[in-house]
Amino acid sequence: MLESIKQELHQLHLELPRQNLVTWTSGNISARDPASGLVVIKPSGIRYEDLQPEHMVVVDLEGEIVEGSLKPSSDTASHLYIYRHRPDVNGIAHTHSRYATAFAANGMAIPVYLTAQADEFGGPIPCGGFALIGGEEIGQVVIEAIGTSPAVLLKNHGVFTVGPSAKAALKAAVMVEDVAATVWLALQIGQPDRIGDEDVAKLHYRYTHVYGQ
Repeated sequence: MLESIKQELHQLHLELPRQNLVTWTSGNISARDPASGLVVIKPSGIRYEDLQPEHMVVVDLEGEIVEGSLKPSSDTASHLYIYRHRPDVNGIAHTHSRYATAFAANGMAIPVYLTAQADEFGGPIPCGGFALIGGEEIGQVVIEAIGTSPAVLLKNHGVFTVGPSAKAALKAAVMVEDVAATVWLALQIGQPDRIGDEDVAKLHYRYTHVYGQ
């Protein structure tokens, strides 16, 4: 079931190591099927080069396995918590990408120093509190801290991104790491100026309503 979503998730997961967002088996992406409400997510502990579409696990919003012979990701409960509280979200990505996680380790949000961040995120990338892995606690922190951003850092942990699709969530994860790396470099040579809120709003509007085809 949901074969097209499984195929898409397989391809999107291959982008995680290609984009240097994960190491070994860390990180995951999930997608919610808007028609059925079911969620497809990566199985736990499978290396990306070994992952196949048929390995994906289908669960309902309460975490019951609907299809799949492997254990779902250890982050499944938190993904499902986010889906239950954000009906606009149909894709979630979780990474431990290096530069963004460095900010998370320090409990630091990323202010808007870059037009690229204003474009994609429309404001600072917030940082939520600390939560243990395995239950809904991380999902609760995501919902509490993310606001209107498509991305949030989790203290001492990593990055969660959301979107109207799994591809959009992955794009946000790629952009988080690019922004974090550039901001980190900028902070090594000086103190960059923040972009004003009014200009951030203008940049974000242009990017979301004018830019592209």
